[in-house]
Amino acid sequence: MSGENFERIVVRYALCKRRNNMADEEKKKISLETWLKVGFMASLLISVVLIGLFSLNKETVFSPYEQDPEYYNIQLTEMRANMGEDGTGYTVANTMSTPMLVNDWKDPHRTLLVIAAPEKPFDAAEAAAIHDFVTEKGGKVVLASNSTNAQLVASEFGVKYFDAPVVDPFQFYEVADETGQALKPDERKLWAAASITRDVTQMGDEKHVPCSNNDIDNARVNDCRMPVLFHRATAIQVLDEEVDDDREVMVLAHASTPAFIARQDTNIDNLNNPTLGEGKTGLIIRMDYPGIEVLDEQPNNNFGEVDVTGSIVFVSDHSVLANHLWNQTIGEETGKQQCESPYYVSNALGNSHACWDSALFSSDGREVEWNGNGPYFEALFYDMMEFDNEEITTKVTRDPSEFNLVFDESRHVSSALSSPFTEAIGAVVLLTSDNVLKWLIILNLFALLAIAIMVVPEKENWRHVFDLTRFRERPTKIDTSQYQMRVREAFLSKVRQFNDLTRDEFARKTPAEIMYMVKDPRLVELISSNRSYSNEELREVIPQIRRWGK
Repeated sequence: MSGENFERIVVRYALCKRRNNMADEEKKKISLETWLKVGFMASLLISVVLIGLFSLNKETVFSPYEQDPEYYNIQLTEMRANMGEDGTGYTVANTMSTPMLVNDWKDPHRTLLVIAAPEKPFDAAEAAAIHDFVTEKGGKVVLASNSTNAQLVASEFGVKYFDAPVVDPFQFYEVADETGQALKPDERKLWAAASITRDVTQMGDEKHVPCSNNDIDNARVNDCRMPVLFHRATAIQVLDEEVDDDREVMVLAHASTPAFIARQDTNIDNLNNPTLGEGKTGLIIRMDYPGIEVLDEQPNNNFGEVDVTGSIVFVSDHSVLANHLWNQTIGEETGKQQCESPYYVSNALGNSHACWDSALFSSDGREVEWNGNGPYFEALFYDMMEFDNEEITTKVTRDPSEFNLVFDESRHVSSALSSPFTEAIGAVVLLTSDNVLKWLIILNLFALLAIAIMVVPEKENWRHVFDLTRFRERPTKIDTSQYQMRVREAFLSKVRQFNDLTRDEFARKTPAEIMYMVKDPRLVELISSNRSYSNEELREVIPQIRRWGK
């Protein structure tokens, strides 16, 4: 056989091999990619539809970011505005996935986590993470809720949330309608004179002193109290058997002694509505964990261990932080009455009852005015943040932006449009325990990974490179007329790979160069001869091909 014919055979082999490979790969690649994309889109669509259906007709409330005018009064936007850069100056952020991440935040001892109106209950891992955040990292938490959704977190600290609202026939405030007419009295709309740093059950005569604006501005709030309004509070109690010796427990506010839990109705004579006793119907409870060692900047420009105090405040009603109770102007626009209102003397039912000026006495004889709940919680947050900690450099304590106020948005039920996004974020950060969502997420991730593998740029097929996209099924039936061609192609592939050549490089080799690579006369005849080999001859050649190159 002439060299020209042999070269033609080799070139034809290389071109046919490449063309067949590309055709097979393109066919299978497109087919597999199509199926993967279809599966991915179907899984994604199912995820969005299911999450959207569960969230249908549900609006996000008690959020610091929602601006819908219809629900403005029950959002936390006023609180965020007052505490952010245009107000107190804290660095405001939010978490949409899970409060378990609090321990990973930068400077957790300078971070206050606000959890308001948890519509989704916490799981055990989240509750334990919040407990560690306070007791191990020196973090600060305010948990405001009037439902047992907060109970798992409260149990970590030995606190009990009751499952019904408190009715107080003495400490409730009056509300008027848009025309100024008194509405029917609601004894579940409570007021309380709240302390900031001390247990009100252990205060003396100073408990009757109202905190002035000057006291608040200068952080002199140890010996005074402030009025706080509640919309629909439940009761919270510290369980004596759970008391930890390493903490300080303070009941900052409580209902009056005759107050009861309205489990069945609002009838005080109903035995199913328990009365908890004097000072036991807690409305705001604070727990401090002093002496926690953390790393921070010290006054001598060093970076070392400092002692901080972890704090958590339980509030029995999430509405205390809502716009209509946070801001005095909005509160009065929605009908909240100050103590000077005649409705405390004679309300819509012709009855009289006490206002907060019966517990707080102004030294100058002026009315003790409710300025919204905002000033109280601003003073409480300031005290919890430890701006007076002398072990931390003043470069930090003089700058409120060095302290973080984080809103937990993960406990809210979102709208149908935003819910798929928030659920996806939560799942990426921490795989959900929900079985349906868990498997949908796993399938989506698998589909994305498979697509990424399939669309990777094609590499040169060197001997030591294995491309995952080049997998083929073995044909179910082999054409016997192609035995000799397949053996020849297999041997030439072995020669090419043995010499570390690409297909293009191998195709450019002359017949003489390829024969020199092979050297074995019988195998040279196999690749250069046009004669037909019988099956018996091929069986004899195959072991020789296997031994070649060894």
